[in-house]
Amino acid sequence: MNRLAAIVSWGNGLPARTVDAALAGVAVAVLVSDRLATMPSPGARLLASVALAVVIGGSLAVRRLMPVTAYAAGTAALAVEALYSTADALSPLANLIGLYSVGHCATPRRTLWGPVIALPGAAAYFVGDEPSPPPAVPAGVVVVWLLTWAVGYAGARRRERQANDRRLMSRDAVIDERNRIARELHDIVGHTMSVMLVRTGAARVVLDNDPEQAREILAGVERTGREALDELDSVLGLLRRDTSVAPHPGLAELPRLVRRTAEAGLAVTVRVDPPQPRLPGSIDLSAYRIVQEALTNAFRHGKAASATVVVRCGGRSVEVEVQDDGRGPQPGYRPGRGLLGISERVAVFGGSVEHGSGDGAGFRVRAVLPLPRTGDLA
Repeated sequence: MNRLAAIVSWGNGLPARTVDAALAGVAVAVLVSDRLATMPSPGARLLASVALAVVIGGSLAVRRLMPVTAYAAGTAALAVEALYSTADALSPLANLIGLYSVGHCATPRRTLWGPVIALPGAAAYFVGDEPSPPPAVPAGVVVVWLLTWAVGYAGARRRERQANDRRLMSRDAVIDERNRIARELHDIVGHTMSVMLVRTGAARVVLDNDPEQAREILAGVERTGREALDELDSVLGLLRRDTSVAPHPGLAELPRLVRRTAEAGLAVTVRVDPPQPRLPGSIDLSAYRIVQEALTNAFRHGKAASATVVVRCGGRSVEVEVQDDGRGPQPGYRPGRGLLGISERVAVFGGSVEHGSGDGAGFRVRAVLPLPRTGDLA
């Protein structure tokens, strides 16, 4: 069994044309040898029989390239041999391989020619050169021929479905990756630009009266820009498959995020329970991005002065809640790209998200990210 498996594995690694040429060569050699053994007398009949054997076996060389044409030629040679010479017992075996190839290698429309060609060929084979009324084709033979074609046909359709599934999976993977990178870029650029614009505006206001404060503000803008460039380099590294890029941020980076938003004029209070949770990387990143986007909306759209961030890491989920004291949602508001990005992040893990009016005033975002069963929390 091991030796047979090795032979099959070796054959699968060869080019298809090489395998078919070898198969045709073996078939021609066997069929010709059989003719020479059963028809020792030289003559026109032997030459014709050998020529027909070459056509029957040789047609297998192009069984994948031209399956219908090759099978039609082989079946015609089989019929001629049976009607005008001798119906050889080995010829149907080569014909069965050709019929299987029609079902497996031809296009869905052309593969229907297999049974159409096979039935007259089988009938001619059993008619032979008998002068008496031709016998009926055995039902078992018809079943075997049609079953051989059906096996090839079913294999081809299964192969097409698998190829189509692979294409769809590949396309979905590309779309998901593109959307993920788009969310990352939106969160990084949106938050950073909002902070930098607010801080730059503040520097412009105090530039004439307090140049030293303006200098400090601009230094903070520069620091924010450099940090954003590091994050952008990490995200863009996904596009070039660079394994040397910095790791993605997580909840451990919240203090830096709080400092950055404080520079933009938003006082943030953070509570993480437990203080240093051990989370899967994807959930850790998503929780950080949710907080980042919610805080960006708080000072950009809500004009909030303060916000509270609470992250609870339980045994089965991570709950992220951000509430500000801004003006809250306007009547009939519709979520923008930021909130849609949060929803997409949460949907990846099968979680839930809520956003709207906070307790009393302001805006509140609450997201629940389920943890995998193997999640290990501190």
